[in-house]
Amino acid sequence: MNIKNYILVCMALMLSFSMFPQQGKQKRADTLFNKFSFVKAAKLYRELVQDNYNRNYATRKLADSYAFLRDPRNASRYYKSVVKQKDVPIEYYYKYAQSLRGMKKYEESQLWLKRYKDSGGVVNANDFSKDMNFITSVFGAKQQYFLDRVRFNSKYSDFGAFEHDGKVYFASARDEGTAIKRLYGWNEQPFLDIYVAEAGSRRNVDHTAKVKGDVNSIYHDGPVTITKDGKTMYFSRNNFKDDIELKDKKGLTNMKIYRATLVDSLWTNIEDLSINGDEFSTQHAALNTDDTKLYFTSDRPGTYGGSDIWSVDIAPDGSLSNIQNLGDVINTENAEGFPFINNEGVLFFSSDGHTGLGLLDIFASIKGEDEESIVDVINLGIPVNSNKDDFAFTMNQNGITGYFASNRQGGRGSDDIYAFHREPVLHVEGVVTDAINTNPIPNAKITLFDDKNNQVAYMVTNENGYYQINIDRNKDYKIVASQDKYIEDYREFTSKNIQTELITITGNLLLNPVQDVEKLAELNTNNNLIGDGSTSVKNAQLKNIYFDFEKYNILKEYALELDKIVKLMTVDYPEMVIRIEAHTDSRGTFEYNDTLSTNRAKSTYDYLISKGVKPSNITEYKGYGERQLINECADGVTCDEAQHQLNRRTQFIVVKME
Repeated sequence: MNIKNYILVCMALMLSFSMFPQQGKQKRADTLFNKFSFVKAAKLYRELVQDNYNRNYATRKLADSYAFLRDPRNASRYYKSVVKQKDVPIEYYYKYAQSLRGMKKYEESQLWLKRYKDSGGVVNANDFSKDMNFITSVFGAKQQYFLDRVRFNSKYSDFGAFEHDGKVYFASARDEGTAIKRLYGWNEQPFLDIYVAEAGSRRNVDHTAKVKGDVNSIYHDGPVTITKDGKTMYFSRNNFKDDIELKDKKGLTNMKIYRATLVDSLWTNIEDLSINGDEFSTQHAALNTDDTKLYFTSDRPGTYGGSDIWSVDIAPDGSLSNIQNLGDVINTENAEGFPFINNEGVLFFSSDGHTGLGLLDIFASIKGEDEESIVDVINLGIPVNSNKDDFAFTMNQNGITGYFASNRQGGRGSDDIYAFHREPVLHVEGVVTDAINTNPIPNAKITLFDDKNNQVAYMVTNENGYYQINIDRNKDYKIVASQDKYIEDYREFTSKNIQTELITITGNLLLNPVQDVEKLAELNTNNNLIGDGSTSVKNAQLKNIYFDFEKYNILKEYALELDKIVKLMTVDYPEMVIRIEAHTDSRGTFEYNDTLSTNRAKSTYDYLISKGVKPSNITEYKGYGERQLINECADGVTCDEAQHQLNRRTQFIVVKME
């Protein structure tokens, strides 16, 4: 062998020997990745990238590792390189878009979602191009939730806080104070246990705060929920038996929900529920308001995506039946989990499949008119949601305070518990009613003004005369109701210095008919009923009533018609207050007609009083003579008798109905 060939052979051998360690490192990295040991896998993939060994593949797996570790900053850094690779699978366009969303780079995320879609990818509910104003609307919405400090977080993962009877139960990987720590390969943290602390405590908690009894094991335990009577706990735990993990066909250890009972201050009698299985996970237990239904997260057969929210009925004897998937309004082709039901029966949950601000966001369900079906979901917005994972939302019995978890920046550990208090949306509501017959008035216009008389909002009442308008707290308002046939009514009110728990201010409004409708009767010598006729006038069926020419005494034959006015004021509407106005035609002098009309008004007043109408229910009787003619028949104008008769009228004006 000549020297040249010898050198080439040596170089080839050296190259092949140098490749063996790299091949072994990639194999170890892939094994760790497949075992969900993403921290260790990322370290090896990063070394492979630095060594330029199988760089494209290693970069993809490194980016995926960071994505599984819920680290969008590092994930997006490497996905940015991945999407530049030739013939890269288009799924990485979507993964890059998601990581950018986790970095609040929403416009850039939108571009890569479009690239993914244009390349043939199926865009799911996370394509917030369906709502271009989503980010603006969420950040611009009025804040309802306000964050409060929690003092018992650790440098490890803490989440799933649930308050019951003055104590907070939560899952934590802190495991501090123990001599031997067992680490979970996914994130290199200790396994979860269930802890309990006093609500509002200013002290941190250590391993001595683990709940007493048999619920904590050597694997993951938690989070929990507890029945209203405090006697039964449902909690998540790894599937294992005799301290050995049970794996599914893919080699994975799934989660199950177990039930424990409280006996002498110890949680014991651990029961494996019938809804569990070895080939799928069941976790994140939540109870409805009367403890008759259990909600949970599962990837069991029938699941839409990565995981769905399900429910099952709980019988009085504790048996479970009628497992239901909550459907595609709640569940998407991605992951949903961490259900919670508040006192009003509203479902809260986390999802990375609905349009959100970051990775996992917290949502609330919206019920239909039947109060049973769920018709939509709403993002809780900031500060509950962020560009990172936000999950495990619970609300306390007062409906005002509660907890959730997040791995956002600024926390103490990987996942931290956040407390919140909320200021519920305040609204003014009421019914607009006809002051005469107390019937509701539909289609009345309701206008809301602020203390500077600026219009804030308006709406119309429904068929029941009902309205409701959301308002701000700590403001002064005026609400005005109006309708074509009525005199408008208004009410001034304030939302200052009211209890946070209050969500409704009542503003009922009464509308009196406008003057043409308020005329109970217009009496003249030919005395046809004038006006559009209110219900009460129609019911009265008044006939013609005549005054003799230049006379003011009420003739017996027409007094029966006035008796109908008496009935209205003494029987139908005893609180009604009226004013009597009498008029003449233009013939005769002003002075004479003034006297004549005044006498006619008084004779009408005297008759009504004599028949039982209270004097206090008639504010005045007044004659206007010929001063308010309703046609052209003034002095010097030729008119026939019928035209003059239209001016000889007596009116009853409603002043007050309550």
